Amino acid sequence: MKVLLFAAGASTFVAGVLHLTIIPMFFSQMPLDVTIFFIVSGMAQLFWVIPTVKRWIIPWYYIGIGGTIILIIMYFIAVPGSGHPISPLDVAIQASQIAFIILSIIIIKKNRAEMKSSNLDR
Repeated sequence: MKVLLFAAGASTFVAGVLHLTIIPMFFSQMPLDVTIFFIVSGMAQLFWVIPTVKRWIIPWYYIGIGGTIILIIMYFIAVPGSGHPISPLDVAIQASQIAFIILSIIIIKKNRAEMKSSNLDR
């Protein structure tokens, strides 16, 4: 289980760092609201390492999954949906985010299985 927790934490960490690296790369080309969006989303993903690795209550995983899905949808609307080319950085961010979602779902399922087995032991 620890491997899953650290892998999920690492995947959201990588996505957060990559979101933050976009800012200096394109600072002069981005409007202020887009810059703020990347700062907030990157910082949120960096923060999300804590509830993921520390195994905070399950709603934190659902919030993380939901927020990550929203980021993925926004990306597909803003980049390929607008005809912009897809860069290797985009692929890395999306892959990290998808990995986080998959790993979080596995963690939730394993947590439910552990809860069921501990209730059966009583």
